[in-house]
Amino acid sequence: MKPAFTVHSPETATDYTVYIDAPAGSAAAEPSTAMLFMDGDDQFPAALGAYRAARRFDDIPPLMLVGLGYGASYSRPANKRGRDYTPTFHSDEPASGGAELFCHFLTDTLWPELARRYSLRNDQRGVAGHSLGSLLALYALWREPSFFTHCLASAPSIWWDDRSLLKVIADRHAKNPRLSAQLYLSVGENDSASMTGDLTLLEQQLRTAPFEGLKVTSRRFPRRNHFNVLPDAFQNGLVSLFGKSGSRGH
Repeated sequence: MKPAFTVHSPETATDYTVYIDAPAGSAAAEPSTAMLFMDGDDQFPAALGAYRAARRFDDIPPLMLVGLGYGASYSRPANKRGRDYTPTFHSDEPASGGAELFCHFLTDTLWPELARRYSLRNDQRGVAGHSLGSLLALYALWREPSFFTHCLASAPSIWWDDRSLLKVIADRHAKNPRLSAQLYLSVGENDSASMTGDLTLLEQQLRTAPFEGLKVTSRRFPRRNHFNVLPDAFQNGLVSLFGKSGSRGH
């Protein structure tokens, strides 16, 4: 899929590649809910396939899917996910800890550019990712002031930097225990013990110290691992966040 445009970030001094799938026909006349997917260079086809399947089999409204990438796959030097998706520094990744600046780019530069090009809803803004991309999605959800209202986190890398995300969420709860949003969490049952166990820790933390206004849905996918879970997680997540009739068990 060819990118729709590129955008420069003054926050991170990086050019980003933007992939777009926008509603067509009569649906395009109404403002759209935009769902932003991390790792757009590699995962946007999976997101697009999941969305189209959800539209075919489940009752979800038209959405505008946005894939954000670098014009380079995971292992390429131009791909900066190790910097942008990590909220704290860790010596394993010398450039890590750039999530805060990256989130400023999402809210202050990317979103205004999307709104300039497309008619977007202001009351619904979605962010999604898988693995390190969903670590970023979760971090973005709990930032203040609140910006994203819907978050899809597939197999989030909560293990990063000794589970530093859990402390970020705890600190946010201590300052402001209200968050009006919907959160979808998932993992494949055959993923690593770290992935499944750390997600359980997050779920337990949210039950012990819940956020007022936050609706949380969690799902484990049998016979799925870290790599083949994407179609299920993205489709079921979109249905959970935006559907009216619920999943048909995909």
